[in-house]
Amino acid sequence: MDITSDLIKDIVRIAEEAGSAIMDIYGLGECSVSEGVSYKDDGSPLTEADTASNTVIMTGLKGLTPRLPVLSEESVEIPFGERSTWERFWLVDPLDGTKEFLRRSGEFTVNIALIEAGRPILGVVYVPASAVLYFGAEGVGAFKSDGGSFEGARAITAVASAKAREIPRIVASRMHRDDKLEDFLSRIGAHEPVSMGSSLKFCLVADGSADLYPRFGPTMEWDTGAADAIVRASGGVVTDHNGEELKYNKPDLHNPAFMVIGAGFPFPWQEYL
Repeated sequence: MDITSDLIKDIVRIAEEAGSAIMDIYGLGECSVSEGVSYKDDGSPLTEADTASNTVIMTGLKGLTPRLPVLSEESVEIPFGERSTWERFWLVDPLDGTKEFLRRSGEFTVNIALIEAGRPILGVVYVPASAVLYFGAEGVGAFKSDGGSFEGARAITAVASAKAREIPRIVASRMHRDDKLEDFLSRIGAHEPVSMGSSLKFCLVADGSADLYPRFGPTMEWDTGAADAIVRASGGVVTDHNGEELKYNKPDLHNPAFMVIGAGFPFPWQEYL
């Protein structure tokens, strides 16, 4: 499948339609948002908005590319024996940042990625509460639109700041800080902290707003696939602590600990692990 502007535009449209379904529920207010929340086996929350967004995306992708399988956080678990035959598939998180959604912070996203041979080659991240849009693809580049308009998007590059060696801008999770992260930050010393929820942490590196995003806590492939594609398309790097790119469609869908790094980042982060 060629990655064309038409394909990206179609995925943006699906992500925005899913975002509208989320905002229909979000707009009902705090009490309505909190109603009907259930919890998965891992303790993470599942809301009506997750389900509504997933329905929109699954329907849209099946209509757009009926032959391509879809792996979604909210889908029925698909055994690796079946997934291992997939050369190309869609990887979806219909509402990344459900805890941010429940907190009504606005920092939640719709994530859709195209995975080929274990690599994310196309990604769309849409922020329904602010209509901010990020998208990128291999061989195409990475883009951001502050108004959600595909046509009005501007190219972005993940270039580390000139001050990164002395005072790196480090983005970290607001909801998932742990001892390993705190120890890493204390070892680095002086830095400019940036807090953000959901896959937007990747996007801040992709558009040059941050230099480094370290992640030590658990994540799943659908949490990272779309934003990973955007970072790679922007010239940034997503690597595990051994310097290897993240792999997708593994037998175990958990990601290892990783770093998202702006291009030309001069800080020797490996020394502080």
